[in-house]
Amino acid sequence: MELAHHTAALSALKMHYVTAGQGPPVVLLHGFPQTWFEWMPLMPTLGEQFTVIAPDLRGLGDSSRPLTGYDKATIATDIWELVHDHLGFDCFSVVGHDWGGPVAYALAAQHRANVLRLGILDVTIPGDGTDVFSTSQGRWHHAFHRTPDLPEALVHGREDIYVRWFLENFAAVKGGIDDAAKARYMRAYAEPGAMRAGFAYYRAIAEDIAANEAFIAVGKLLMPVLAVGGGQTFGRGDLVRASMVRVAENVHGAVIADSGHFIPEEQPEQLLDLLIPFLAET
Repeated sequence: MELAHHTAALSALKMHYVTAGQGPPVVLLHGFPQTWFEWMPLMPTLGEQFTVIAPDLRGLGDSSRPLTGYDKATIATDIWELVHDHLGFDCFSVVGHDWGGPVAYALAAQHRANVLRLGILDVTIPGDGTDVFSTSQGRWHHAFHRTPDLPEALVHGREDIYVRWFLENFAAVKGGIDDAAKARYMRAYAEPGAMRAGFAYYRAIAEDIAANEAFIAVGKLLMPVLAVGGGQTFGRGDLVRASMVRVAENVHGAVIADSGHFIPEEQPEQLLDLLIPFLAET
């Protein structure tokens, strides 16, 4: 499957994105500490049935790094500009992992008639009425990343050590993220401003909670939702489904028992078995 790399000049940044395949559009949104590349194990198969669009989110990978705008509603607007305004797709499905999940939720909440299907992988939604997002499975790094200036000072020059720790300790499948992928992510987050941007995703949590509470007040999402958690190590298990039930009406939940947090790379075949029929259903 041939991959094509592009850059779109959006209103607030230049966004790098990768496309593959043909068919109904499916947007794949990555998390921290990764880039679009986390979707590589899925893209060839998905591309047989769908037009797959995998951007580098604001501030990360090969997209540019504005100093502000890391609340998820704003990042969702980036994705809307890319997919709707730049690429011309009026309706599409979206799947988000880690921080890509809250971005995908904000996108669906703001464009309820345009997002046909929503996939959320191993993340809960800030503002869903619980404090699960930051506290489950001892996620100590949420508070650390939100601390002003200190993470940048301590991680500077050691980005590779820091990124590798997450990739190895939040995964349950040994070798699920191979050394080449780890090296790619470590290089990406060693770029100037990349760790600052990554921490900014966490520093915007209060804004995310306020925005999501307003979205929920409008009403639960009505499009079909697939909520998938990893069953091992730092995987969120059934908490993903439980969170989405609070914010959406039509939720199908699943737990991939032998995966940690990084489901797309740890268990791509099991994930594809869930995603393809979900995305293809009419």
